[in-house]
Amino acid sequence: MGSPWKAIADPSRRQMLVMLKSGEQTPTQIVTHFDFTLPALSTHLKVLKDAGLVKERKEGQNRFYSLNRDGMSEMTEFFDLFWDDRLRSLKEYVENKEKKRK
Repeated sequence: MGSPWKAIADPSRRQMLVMLKSGEQTPTQIVTHFDFTLPALSTHLKVLKDAGLVKERKEGQNRFYSLNRDGMSEMTEFFDLFWDDRLRSLKEYVENKEKKRK
């Protein structure tokens, strides 16, 4: 399994993840948003799939890609560390502002 951190190092792959956030898409749908070929897109999707960030579903000859939110848990947990600090800071700011009003 590849590293999710290395997989998202590429801006095109990050953009693909954002696109897949709204739901499952075929490679043909995804490639219209990029300036590279379908084989190049397949390589990017393979990296994301190997990193556990996307899932692939086959239906006949069609392939559908969607986000694998479970595969993002390591990154989510990491960024949550920073988000919790920001929320705590915001809470303290609002509470202090309220105390000053009274």
